[in-house]
Amino acid sequence: MLIIAGLGNPGPKYQNNRHNIGFMAVDAIADEWNFGPEKAIFQAKVRAGEIPTPNGPVKALAIKPQTYMNESGRAVGEAMRFYKSTPADIVAFYDELDLAEGRFRMKTGGGAAGHNGVRSLMAHVGPDFRRARMGIGHPGQRELVMPYVLGDFYKVELTWRDPLLRACAEALPFAAAGDDERYQAEVMRLAPSPKADPRKASRDD
Repeated sequence: MLIIAGLGNPGPKYQNNRHNIGFMAVDAIADEWNFGPEKAIFQAKVRAGEIPTPNGPVKALAIKPQTYMNESGRAVGEAMRFYKSTPADIVAFYDELDLAEGRFRMKTGGGAAGHNGVRSLMAHVGPDFRRARMGIGHPGQRELVMPYVLGDFYKVELTWRDPLLRACAEALPFAAAGDDERYQAEVMRLAPSPKADPRKASRDD
């Protein structure tokens, strides 16, 4: 079972926040590949389906933890244990301050880089899950980070956000087949990121 986990906060108050772009990606994926109806299980909202690959369809679970960002790992850990999956079967989509707006990077393992959702995942499933890092840019000053990530996307940002979400969904068969490098390349081909804002202190790795 491929577990496609989006990181975010539950409820309408947070649904359009930059911090919830992981939830948005999982919704786009489940819609693109016609996953089944949403159910409440594993302390999460989940939809099940299949992703086509050259080697045949891969069963997948789209999961949005409802435990708030800081406890995201609880839900993903429950699902992993239920399906007897491994960290390599988990692809977690989340916002990345240290990537410029619209950039996309796949990575396996590593640290939390200050992201509490990632830290929780590491605590519950270990560090070696696959990370789909979606760049939201950096506000430039440390004290602005919290209101920035918990703020809603501006209308102008939708010009890169929405194509990125679509690309993450359309290209997913590459990730389902285990080819994260090709997945990353295809996402960036389908949704080229805008030029980085030099006023924002962001980097690509």
